Amino acid sequence: MTEPRYTPLRARHEALGASFTDFGGWQMPVRYTSDLAEHHAVREAAGMFDISHMAEFTVEGPDAAGYLDYALAGRLSAMAVGKAKYSLLLAEDGGIIDDVIVYRLADDEFLIISNAGNRDAVSSALSDRVRPFMRDLESADDAEERRGVGVSDVSDAYALIAVQGPAAEQILTGVAGIADISIPWSEQKYYAWASATFAGKPLLLARTGYTGEDGFELLVAAEDAETLWDAVLAAGEGEGLVPAGLAARDTLRLEAGMPLYGHELSRETKPAQAGLGRVVVTDKERFVGKDAVIPASDARVLVGLAAEGRRAGRAGYAVVTEDGAVLGEITSGALSPTLGHPIAMAFVDPSSAEEGTAVFLDVRGTKIPATVTALPFYRRKK
Repeated sequence: MTEPRYTPLRARHEALGASFTDFGGWQMPVRYTSDLAEHHAVREAAGMFDISHMAEFTVEGPDAAGYLDYALAGRLSAMAVGKAKYSLLLAEDGGIIDDVIVYRLADDEFLIISNAGNRDAVSSALSDRVRPFMRDLESADDAEERRGVGVSDVSDAYALIAVQGPAAEQILTGVAGIADISIPWSEQKYYAWASATFAGKPLLLARTGYTGEDGFELLVAAEDAETLWDAVLAAGEGEGLVPAGLAARDTLRLEAGMPLYGHELSRETKPAQAGLGRVVVTDKERFVGKDAVIPASDARVLVGLAAEGRRAGRAGYAVVTEDGAVLGEITSGALSPTLGHPIAMAFVDPSSAEEGTAVFLDVRGTKIPATVTALPFYRRKK
């Protein structure tokens, strides 16, 4: 039996009274006080999440950009230094191995952050794709000018803390110990990063997140995680900042229409089915999965569903017609804390995917009326 893993912030979570749950082999805080309180804090002020279970990889070398164009579905070579991009790691058959965020740290250096449960699969895929990529380069006319690419799993060296919510920027500007910021807080753009130091050591500040709110993700050396966590909590005292767990994170990302691997994304799902066709740059000369990325015309597609009342559909519940014919299956569902009514994401037959289509959720034998609606369910006020 595999021993459960804990992040460097385990002691802090225990001191705060967190309840833990297994998530991708990690024992992670699911809540500290209440799911609703933590959810509303993020929407109204700010929440702080430990996401140190996520996996990190560096890709370095003169051919790093070209390699990532081959290994991932996007065109990473076009991304400027200082920017970030959401992308997909596909299998040869076009299925999704994982969704990732890629940061360009330098002309020849990238950072990839992937899901915790897919760390081994991502590590294997990235490593296995180096040789075929380089083999093709060796036959090119300019082969003598190329010096290769290296992939390293650096997950255990880092901790990752997310501060999300409308007060996130204000709180972080007051954190004692953060200095040497390369870009002023207010000038940092969405899906971009800035360098800084914390207590004199390197800190990466990324304006990214998984809640639908403004916010930042702070990548720091694992041994400095506790000190940074304490400093952010101290800066947020009086500003409404609360520690938040996976339960709130899940309802927040669902309201924002953000997919979760193992629910909306899987090896059996192709990007276009999940509304991610835009992420795939099909006019690239080559990339893994290119020849199989187009789904069948009758493949189910991801939609949003909104219902009335208080009974929410959950993952695995069927989407049906009034007569009970199965149209699809819910992948994520909850009673939306922000909107006050049930919402869900589901894969349904293309014939039932048009916005405004009336369907039913089979909630333990009871048919709950629902309507196909556009994603996301919630958008923050800019």
